[in-house]
Amino acid sequence: MTAYNAVRFRVKPGMEMAFEDAHRIEPEFKGFKGGALVKTGDRSYCFIGSWDSADTLAAGRPKMLPLLDSMRHMLEDLGDGLGVTDPVSGTAVVEFPASRA
Repeated sequence: MTAYNAVRFRVKPGMEMAFEDAHRIEPEFKGFKGGALVKTGDRSYCFIGSWDSADTLAAGRPKMLPLLDSMRHMLEDLGDGLGVTDPVSGTAVVEFPASRA
C-alpha cells in the first residue's frame, strides 16, 4: 500500500509567499509519487506527500531535512513542544479511487 506523510506548519507573518515559493520544486526523492502544499488557514499550511512504500518514505527523510532546514527561518514554533513542524506518516489501510462523476 501507498505511504503518506503529512506535515503541519505555521508561517511567520509576511513569509507566506516565500514559503509557498520554496515549495515550487521538482523533488527528486526515489519513490515519491507526488504531493501538495495545502493552505489550511491564516499562515497555516499542511504538506501531504504520497510514496510508493513506507520504506521509500523513510529513505527519503535524509533528503527532506535539508529542504526543511532551508525554510526553518520562515516558520513559527507550534508550541506544546512540537517545534516548527508537526509531522506524521504511515501506510494507507484504505485507499479511494478517483471519482468517475
